[in-house]
Amino acid sequence: MIWLAAALCLMGSMALADGGRPFLLVGLDGKTVFAPEGSKNGPDGHDALAIVDIGDPARPRLAHVLPLDNSVYGPPTNLQITPDGRLGLLASPVTMRQEGEAWYAQADDRLHVVDLAAEPPRLVETIRVGRQPSGLAIGRAGTLALVAEREGRSVTVLTIRGTEVRPVASVDVGGEAASIAIAPDGRRAFVAKNKAGTVGVLEIDGTQVTYDPARDMPVGPGTYGLEVTPDGAFVLSGNAGASPSDGHADVVSLIRATGARPVVLDHVGVGDTAETLAIAPDGRHAAVSVVKGAAAPHASPSYTPGGAAVLVTIEPGGRLRYASEAPAGAVTQGIVFDPSGRYVYIGNYSDRTLGVYAVEGDTIRETGFRLDLPGRPASLRGRP
Repeated sequence: MIWLAAALCLMGSMALADGGRPFLLVGLDGKTVFAPEGSKNGPDGHDALAIVDIGDPARPRLAHVLPLDNSVYGPPTNLQITPDGRLGLLASPVTMRQEGEAWYAQADDRLHVVDLAAEPPRLVETIRVGRQPSGLAIGRAGTLALVAEREGRSVTVLTIRGTEVRPVASVDVGGEAASIAIAPDGRRAFVAKNKAGTVGVLEIDGTQVTYDPARDMPVGPGTYGLEVTPDGAFVLSGNAGASPSDGHADVVSLIRATGARPVVLDHVGVGDTAETLAIAPDGRHAAVSVVKGAAAPHASPSYTPGGAAVLVTIEPGGRLRYASEAPAGAVTQGIVFDPSGRYVYIGNYSDRTLGVYAVEGDTIRETGFRLDLPGRPASLRGRP
């Protein structure tokens, strides 16, 4: 797809060259709070999908809000925009049930389909997938989507035709599947098995998707972030650790994506709880959302008031290098580049803001602009 970056800087409402709009999707969770004494849940009915216009990439604006169930339970990649910008998909990983005065998460199985071309954007339908749908990916052709499911221990295969999205198959991957990424050529996908601390390989032939557990690769506990470089050469995984916000440093791993047997090539430390990551359009950098101790109770020795946006360099020879970092808000979740690669956006969950960062060479810095959101940003995604 071709983005008219210069024109977008001048006119925030201008459409893209292929007819799509310069949108980000932000899943807003209204059920879970990271309070000083620890996380607490509440009743359903307060979640939403925020649609953010990044036509002016330095100053994003809120374009529309739809009340739709979703959750911070699971990785911050449970939503995606089709390559043509027409549809937005948003999974609802959990709902809440009450026991006495407390609320507990239970697996959901719904996927919302939103028409982003409508004025205003509207919900087309809600379909059923596997249990606790978490990570979601759409192939570059825009005709196939995959949903990673934690409780289902599976990946659901969906076809996309116009505004019609239909599940056509389910693949057992033998463990909790937290996130998923599709290679640029559409022939292979990678699935993060967060409890096992491994990344699995899926082969794709049309709508036929197969999984071989013998090719699982160890990357580290709590792997949630997962992306493929634009040239298809590497996969990066972000590992949150066995216990988030525990004070221990965690890593981003680099995987060789090609060949009969993909293998882990390198790791780089980025700090406590690498929640998720995004890869720049030119494939030179990855931006990592690092929670640090912000999700811990305030009395914990590992508590910190904020997280960080970390920039990692992807070396051509298959190595990772820590480049720089900038401070972020409390309980950072989703992170994404703008189409030019010059800006990075990060969701600050507890602060209810979208932070804007500039990338200059190997340096990431705060611009000072934060967009206030009408809820807690649990997830964040742009177009693949």
